[in-house]
Amino acid sequence: MKQLNLLYAFIGGAILGASAALLFAPESGKDLRTRIKEMLKKKGIDFSDDEVEQLVNQISAQIEQ
Repeated sequence: MKQLNLLYAFIGGAILGASAALLFAPESGKDLRTRIKEMLKKKGIDFSDDEVEQLVNQISAQIEQ
């Protein structure tokens, strides 16, 4: 069970790090959201445009803290 928690922590950190890198990349917001949506689709996660917008806002708020 401990190894599973470690795996979840690693995956969560990787996702947060990748998201932060995307958010700070010099790219327009529309292009960035499209890239995020495409990356999530490749992983089998389907988000609407509104859900991607909420995700980006949540990640931005966490980064600013």
